[in-house]
Amino acid sequence: MLYLNANNIKEIGFNWEQLTAVIKDAVVQLHANDYSQPIKPYLRFGDPKNRIIAMPAYIGGDNPWAGIKWIASFPDNIYKDKLRANSVTILNEHDSGIPRCIINTATVSAIRTAAVSGLVVKEFMKGWNNDRKLIVGINGFGPIGQMHLRMITSILGDEIDKVLIHDLNPIDRNAILGEIQDRVSVAASWEDSYQDADIFITCTVSDAPYINISPKKGSLQLNVSLRDYTVDMKDFMDVIIVDNWEEVCRQNTDIENMHKEKGLLENDTVTIAEVINKGILEKRAATDVVMFNPMGMAIFDIAVGGYYYREALHQNMGFSLPD
Repeated sequence: MLYLNANNIKEIGFNWEQLTAVIKDAVVQLHANDYSQPIKPYLRFGDPKNRIIAMPAYIGGDNPWAGIKWIASFPDNIYKDKLRANSVTILNEHDSGIPRCIINTATVSAIRTAAVSGLVVKEFMKGWNNDRKLIVGINGFGPIGQMHLRMITSILGDEIDKVLIHDLNPIDRNAILGEIQDRVSVAASWEDSYQDADIFITCTVSDAPYINISPKKGSLQLNVSLRDYTVDMKDFMDVIIVDNWEEVCRQNTDIENMHKEKGLLENDTVTIAEVINKGILEKRAATDVVMFNPMGMAIFDIAVGGYYYREALHQNMGFSLPD
């Protein structure tokens, strides 16, 4: 069995064209029903904001894998000089069940999250009918926010006019890629990073919603951290995308709260599979606000894990573990 750690993943690197293609292929298998993914259980004990989540899945297609991601999120770790998220991903051969790879780093989870966002960004840009360059806002600049900056810099490149970043903690500009440094500004508040953003990304650890101002017309709201928008913001969203309704409409997410308090129903949303396979975002009006709410699908983690396994074998990286 091959063992990969964070250094191995960073050595292999972040090829966002390839990574978004991996996610797109997984979405195609999702649409074709060539997958299996039970609802993930949340293990809670002690402080209720802490959780460890089991994410088993099988994903078919040309590169089939089964496996599981076991990810812990302890928000207060950041005050103890520890990583907030820690995870292990195990990949099993789909036709034998034999474990072939263990990936011991939450970096893969951050990559998966950003790659899914990247696929939605690509679909959003297909319907972008404006010649001007884009303003991007990122609220929260921990590992997930930093990974999203990497992703969106790679995908949009010179189409970006500026990026406005906000975090409650001081921002280390060393975490900002050199090629985008001169276009990145640190915003004084979340409002400053939000109000003019054509693409706004939440990457916080907030457990209570705070966004209560109408978004920019025609914008994309990537609600990555899921607990940032007040329920009244539902009225400003013209297209609400989810990865999976049953997954995202629980655990006190914005979608669950909009469902309970504002009557949002599954039929009022579209899935990422419908977006990719039906070209829904290409048909939107120029002023439509698009909101994406990804709870995180295990099939994407397994697909991304499989990609890094293949790359590690190709580049002769990692450590072989005896049976």
